[in-house]
Amino acid sequence: MEKFRFLTSGESHGKCLSAIIEGIPSGIEINIDFINNELKRRQQGYGRGERMQIECDSVEITSGVRFGKTLGSPISLVIKNRDFENWQKIMSIAPEDVTDEKAFSTYRPGHADYTGSIKYCHKDLRNILERSSARKTAIEVAVGAIAKILLKNLGITGYSEVTQIGSACGCENYKSEIDTVKESGDSVGGKFTVTYQNLPVGLGSHVHWDRGIDGRLAQAVMSIPAIKVVEIGTNPLGLKGSEYHDEFLIKEGKIERSTNNAGGIEGGITNGQDLIVSAIMKPIPTMLKPLNTIDSKTGKQTQSHYERSDVCAVESCAVVAEARIAWILVNEILLKYGGDSLEELKRNYTNSQSF
Repeated sequence: MEKFRFLTSGESHGKCLSAIIEGIPSGIEINIDFINNELKRRQQGYGRGERMQIECDSVEITSGVRFGKTLGSPISLVIKNRDFENWQKIMSIAPEDVTDEKAFSTYRPGHADYTGSIKYCHKDLRNILERSSARKTAIEVAVGAIAKILLKNLGITGYSEVTQIGSACGCENYKSEIDTVKESGDSVGGKFTVTYQNLPVGLGSHVHWDRGIDGRLAQAVMSIPAIKVVEIGTNPLGLKGSEYHDEFLIKEGKIERSTNNAGGIEGGITNGQDLIVSAIMKPIPTMLKPLNTIDSKTGKQTQSHYERSDVCAVESCAVVAEARIAWILVNEILLKYGGDSLEELKRNYTNSQSF
């Protein structure tokens, strides 16, 4: 069930990234500076590669907003790839521009090269690389920024925190860990946590397997490139039930909890506590240090292809996760409270909270 939905398009070195969003109520004030700041946050972080020195992402809104406010009609977004200037012929849509420049055929372990080329019957692996690249998350962050603006109108805010890089815990060690890995031509992953506060009770449902908000959140975060583990709340491994479950308390006539090990979700439904989602990002599979692989054209053993890449992008990935979680929250809020305008949504939301 989708009330807030969108599609994105674009390749890593193509002309632009774009999105069309449907379901945002009318009357929401859109701050382009806020969206662009979210894009800037995605580009930052120690360990990012040369591409971030080329791109300076900013969004263009081409429909669905007039005089600064949403109309209730579809919103379209565009982010231009500045690097396209150097790739115009290589990424041309015209058949007469066919070229082997920048084509490659060596499968990179950990990427979509092998699986994607088999699925879509491509010989030139660039046809897979360009869309499977994490570059597409730029437009996803722009979509997420609009979702965040809607959430802020309801008093809901979120943030992220990197909690581990490689084997290093504590931000004072992160740069040293990344520098050491970079010197060896390798890459490193890590862990981050996203928290959203002031959520209502009742988003999601227990009645069908695909309506639990924990499952929807896990899918949204797990499908970010390089994410391999998603956790909600405290990892219960090794804990007894009496140690893990959050007891109910009455304080000043209100229901409260002693802990929040459930991470704000019980039975697939938000319980009013902070939503806490953690994820582990694997080391980026493109690195100077080559891995053994196969050349798809010759069938012979070789070493993996290198294209400029990050050494570490955990901080950036956390920003993408913030955006994706915002999508899910907005969809669930619109499903539960409805409203074609911000005024109607806020009225429904406020009335519901008064019970």
